Amino acid sequence: MDSTTPLSARTGGTAQTASTTATGGGAIATDFETFLKMLTAQMQNQDPLNPIESADYAVQIATFSGVEQQVRTNQLLEDMTAALGATGLSAYAGWVGHEVQAAAPALFAGSPITVVPQIAEGADSAVLVVRDADGAEVQRLDIGTGGEPLDWAGVGDTGMPLAQGVYRFVVESYAEGARIGEGTAATYGTVTEVLADGDGIRLRLAGGAEVAADSVTALRQAGG
Repeated sequence: MDSTTPLSARTGGTAQTASTTATGGGAIATDFETFLKMLTAQMQNQDPLNPIESADYAVQIATFSGVEQQVRTNQLLEDMTAALGATGLSAYAGWVGHEVQAAAPALFAGSPITVVPQIAEGADSAVLVVRDADGAEVQRLDIGTGGEPLDWAGVGDTGMPLAQGVYRFVVESYAEGARIGEGTAATYGTVTEVLADGDGIRLRLAGGAEVAADSVTALRQAGG
């Protein structure tokens, strides 16, 4: 057998299997010991007429050590990411139970909902459009163009309370009768849960809506 043949080829692929298994992370130490035992056995049983060059051993050890180091580095990065995620969650934990302002649907549970309209520049009139959870329009209200917050009482045009549930608020901006803009109005919703994933920190609001934490524009005590 050629002395330049890799150790894995001389042992029927067993060394390669050990290296592959090592990438599993937790089995690195065990697999490295197995690799050393295999290396020792190879040295003891090598062909005396065609001994393995010492440089080949060095290459095999260096290759396995490199894999081991890479796996440990990856594990360290995963641990750091998890730690940062936990830190982010703890930073927003105090928001649970508070109301945040964001462009998201809001839960109407009988109490007025604070709506913060965004009026397009140049508008001379604006309409607040209220839609239910299915997207059906349930009310249209003329509002000013100053963008001041208003409390939507959840009372229909007939004077009767609307059904409790999730509602979305859209502002239509007009200039000389022509619509020049439309956008979701911000509302206040109560934070019920803080979540972390690959996209960052998200807040789950009463009613089920979720918003990115960095999209929140105001925070207040519940019922404020």
